[in-house]
Amino acid sequence: MPGLRRDRLRTLLLLLGVLLAADLYFHLGPRVRRRLRPRERPPGCPCAHRAATSAPRPAARHVPPAEPDGGGPGSKLRALFAHPLYNEPEKPPLLGPEDSLLAGPEALRYYRRKVARWNRRHRIYKEQLNLTSLDPPLQLHLETSWIQFHLGISRHGLYSRSSPVVSKLLHDMRHLPTISADYSQDEKALLGACDCTQIVKPSGVHLKLVLRFSDFGKAMFKPMRQLRDEETPEDFFYFIDFQRHNAEIAAFHLDRILDFRRVPPTVGRLVNVTKEILEVTKNEILQSVFFISPASNVCFFAKCPYLCKTEYAVCGNPHLLEGSLSAFLPSLNLAPRLSVPSPWIRSYSLAGKEEWEVNPLYCDTVKQVYPHSSSGRLLNIIDMAIFDFLTGNMDRHHYETFTKFGDDGFLIHLDNARGFGRHSHDEVSILSPLSQCCRIKRKTLSHLQLLAQADYRLSDVMRESLLEDQLTPVLTEPHLLALDRRLQTVLRTVRGCIEAHGEHSVVANGPTGQSAPDSGPS
Repeated sequence: MPGLRRDRLRTLLLLLGVLLAADLYFHLGPRVRRRLRPRERPPGCPCAHRAATSAPRPAARHVPPAEPDGGGPGSKLRALFAHPLYNEPEKPPLLGPEDSLLAGPEALRYYRRKVARWNRRHRIYKEQLNLTSLDPPLQLHLETSWIQFHLGISRHGLYSRSSPVVSKLLHDMRHLPTISADYSQDEKALLGACDCTQIVKPSGVHLKLVLRFSDFGKAMFKPMRQLRDEETPEDFFYFIDFQRHNAEIAAFHLDRILDFRRVPPTVGRLVNVTKEILEVTKNEILQSVFFISPASNVCFFAKCPYLCKTEYAVCGNPHLLEGSLSAFLPSLNLAPRLSVPSPWIRSYSLAGKEEWEVNPLYCDTVKQVYPHSSSGRLLNIIDMAIFDFLTGNMDRHHYETFTKFGDDGFLIHLDNARGFGRHSHDEVSILSPLSQCCRIKRKTLSHLQLLAQADYRLSDVMRESLLEDQLTPVLTEPHLLALDRRLQTVLRTVRGCIEAHGEHSVVANGPTGQSAPDSGPS
C-alpha cells in the first residue's frame, strides 16, 4: 500500500508538472518574451529612438517592381498585359470624386482616430498586465500601401491596371511583422450562437483570423487545411468542403488576368503561429485553444461550444504554417457595402433544389426583378459566374457591392476559398446565369477569346503569375490544365447562345448592355 500511494503521488506530481509547463509556454512565456524582447533596429543604425520610429515603415525597404509586369523575355504574362485589350481606356471615364470610393481627407481623419484608439487600448492592456515596453506608439504614415490601396478603389475596380500599389501591398503583407491577431467577426458570432440547426458546418472547418501588421494594415488569414494534390471527395457537399488557402491566392491571380480586378489583393505567407499569432493576440479565447500536438507541432483551432475538438485544428511544422493573406477593404463606416443573395443561390440542404435548377426559363423571372431589370447588375453576375466556373467554386450564395457606386457598381469577388477543389470535374451548373440568360459583356468575351489563344494560353499565364508567390507552386498542374478545358466550355456556351439568339442580342457592348433575349427557344 505505501508503494501504491507513492506511485499515485508521482503520477499527480507529473501531471501538475505538465500543466505548469503548458501554462508557462502558452500564457506566462509569451508575456515574459514580449516584455524582454528588444526593439528591432536596422543594422548600423546610430540613433535608437529614430530607428524605432522608422523601422515599421515599408518605405524603408526595397520594393520590387509591379508584379503584373513580371516575367523576362518571352514571358506570356508580360505579353498579355501589354496587349491592347489591357491598355485601352476604360469606360465610362473617371470624371471626379464621385467615381472614387473614398474621400481622401475624411478617410485619413478616420484612420488617425483608429490609430489613436489602438494606442490607448494597447497602453491600458499593458498596464493591466503590468508590462513595460520600449515600443513607441504606432504612427500612421500616409504612404503605406494599404492606405493607398483604399484610396485607389474606383468605379472601375479595386485597383487600376497599372497601379504599383498592389505590388507594394503584396510585398508588405508577405513581410511585415504582425502586432495583433484575433478571430474574424463571423467566428466571434459563432462563439455566441453555435447552433447546429442554424449553422451548416463546424466553424473549425473554416477557421480564419484577422492579422494586423506593424503599418496598421489588416489582412484575413486562412490557414492551410488541405494538401495541394488532394481533391475534394466527390461525395462531399459543397457547403462542407474545406476552405483552401491556395484557392484564395489563385483566385486573385485569375481575377487580375481576366482584368476584372474585383478580388482583394491576396498573397501566400509562412506564418510563425507562436510568434506571429499566439504572442501578439489579446484574445484569451484564442490563446486558450493553442496546444502541442503529439508530433510536437504548435496547433490551434476554432472555439465553439458544440465543437471544441483538436481533430479540427491547424498545426505548424513545428511553428510555421502556410496561409493566405487577403487585404481588408475599407471599413463599412467609410464605404458601406450591400450584401445581396445571389439569384442563383443553392439550396444548402441535403435534399431539394432551387427554382433555377429546375426551371430553364428562370432568367426571365430574374430580369423582371430590380435591380436586374434596369442595370448592369445581371451582366456583372454573369461575369462572376464565369469566374466561379473557372475556379470550380459552388459556394457563391451572396455577393457584395459598394453602395456608393449604385446598381451598376462592380461585384466584389470575396471568399474564393472553396474553389480549385476538384480538377477532374467541371460543375457546369455554375454557368447557369450565362446559359439561361445568354448575355455576356463584349469586354469579358474578348478577354476570354484572347486567353484561349496559344500565345496567351490561360494555364500558361496563370502558371507564370503564380510563380511570383512565396508558396509556389500554388496550384498543381491538373488544376492549371482544367482552366483551359473550362475556358473552352464557356466559349462553347457563348457560341450556342449566339447561334440561338444572334450576336447582337447576346454580346453587350457597354457596361450596362441592352435588354436581354428571352430564355425560351427562338
